[in-house]
Amino acid sequence: MSEDARPGTWAPEGHVDGAERQRGQDGDGPKRPPALSTWEFLRWAWRQFTSMRVALILLFLLAVAAIPGSIIPQTDVDPLAVRAFRERNPGLSDWYDRLSLFDVYSAPWFAAIYLALLVSLVGCILPRSWQHWKAMRAKPPRTPSRLSRMPVHRIFTVDAAPDDVREAAQAELRGRRFRVVDQPGDGSVAAEAGYLRETGNLVFHLSLVVVLLAVALGGLFGYRGTVLVPEGSGFANSVVQYDNLSSGPMFDAADLPPFSLQVEEFVMEFIDEGSQVGGADNYEATVSFVSEPGAEAQTENIRVNEPLNVDGTLVHILNPGYAPAFTIRNADEEILAEGPVPFLPQDNNFTSTGVIKVPVADEKGPDIGVEGVFLPTAYLDENGPVSIFPAAENPQVYITAFYGDLGLDSGVSQSIYRLNQEGLEQYKSEDGEPFRAALGVGETAELPDGAGYITFDGYVTWVNLQISRNSGKEIALAGSILAVAGLAGSLYIRRRRVWVRASADDEGRTVVEVAGLQRSEGGNLNDEVGAVADGVQRRLGNDQLDEET
Repeated sequence: MSEDARPGTWAPEGHVDGAERQRGQDGDGPKRPPALSTWEFLRWAWRQFTSMRVALILLFLLAVAAIPGSIIPQTDVDPLAVRAFRERNPGLSDWYDRLSLFDVYSAPWFAAIYLALLVSLVGCILPRSWQHWKAMRAKPPRTPSRLSRMPVHRIFTVDAAPDDVREAAQAELRGRRFRVVDQPGDGSVAAEAGYLRETGNLVFHLSLVVVLLAVALGGLFGYRGTVLVPEGSGFANSVVQYDNLSSGPMFDAADLPPFSLQVEEFVMEFIDEGSQVGGADNYEATVSFVSEPGAEAQTENIRVNEPLNVDGTLVHILNPGYAPAFTIRNADEEILAEGPVPFLPQDNNFTSTGVIKVPVADEKGPDIGVEGVFLPTAYLDENGPVSIFPAAENPQVYITAFYGDLGLDSGVSQSIYRLNQEGLEQYKSEDGEPFRAALGVGETAELPDGAGYITFDGYVTWVNLQISRNSGKEIALAGSILAVAGLAGSLYIRRRRVWVRASADDEGRTVVEVAGLQRSEGGNLNDEVGAVADGVQRRLGNDQLDEET
């Protein structure tokens, strides 16, 4: 046993391991391979980065990174849901903002994975495409010396000459879309089919690149905005009209199509029986729109997944809600504010909350702020008033009121859905309790201390419209179709080789061997080789199979 053998291992007498041999040569201990130069390291890193393994890892990471965008409300899709989430979870929302989880698809970390996948795919596809191009131009491989060793082998004898057999084999194989090469020196024919399998694979991966580029194109030049429009109100397609607008860096506001629309009617229908009671059955908006100034008005219906198309700009229906209508008057019966105010739904039964801000001239008293809860189908149980159905079958509103300075003149922006109570005091009833009132349609509540009156006039519906343009959606659709076609080709086309050899025997007849080799799973190579053998015999006029192995 050598002196350097590890404990518990056995080395034959006289054995010298590699490390000991190296020490024997130079006496300096085992040598390590030389360190890679900068250029060699970069080439190695590039080969690793552009491997199919890394591309699949990045594709998986992209899918995982997109999960938060499906679970967490996104600002560019549903800003109202984002606003409601922030109100319910202020602490968690701060962390979400740090991680860009409200704008996942615009986040730097998502873009980094996206670009890395794009570069990896391109770097992987280009060399494979070149190799496939050379393979497509190459001849089928030479016929093996012993065809009997192939997985599928057929042998039979015919009376035709070997040259005639080779001609018949070439005709039969070409009729089956094989690439054929005659090898007269060997008395054989070599053929190969299924090259389009790799073509389909490359088309699939190239289509993924096309889809990624199309999405990037839409992100650069496209835009998406949302606006809440009450029934009976309108919207003009300009930047200042949007509640929320996100756009790509190449977007120009001057490219917005100059259309305007009016929501004439918005219908919400709900399932009123069965296991899905309360679920949405139909949302439909009837709008009149003008495609450009001076054009004739047109009337269209917008439904879920049936948007209005205005010169490539799509108008979708998002989430709807209710806008209770109020009239607020002072003690002298002067109207301070009136009209519908959008309230935001808080649950599936459209329990909605909102505020009314009424600025009042200094000489006429303090500002008035009202917080309210709208119940479409109000019901009073042991826990208090709740809505038991999303349709407005028994609409009621529960309100409380504040007075003081709303801070509307401070220059600081405020949410129209939240009341800043910093400069306000709540009205008190005669018993000293905070003022509260429950109103049905047409009912009026008097504010304490003769401050005025609040009348619940009824309600209208509102709809949150999404206006968007995606410049790359047609390209993405074409890429998706090509991807499916390429994937089908790579899955169902089989790469296989067939050889036919003809040689004369001692009796003057010709022995024909047909063999096949499959380079991919699936299919029935045995039947295909048998069909080739039968086809050759039919072309030679010999239908009798003399011998088969």
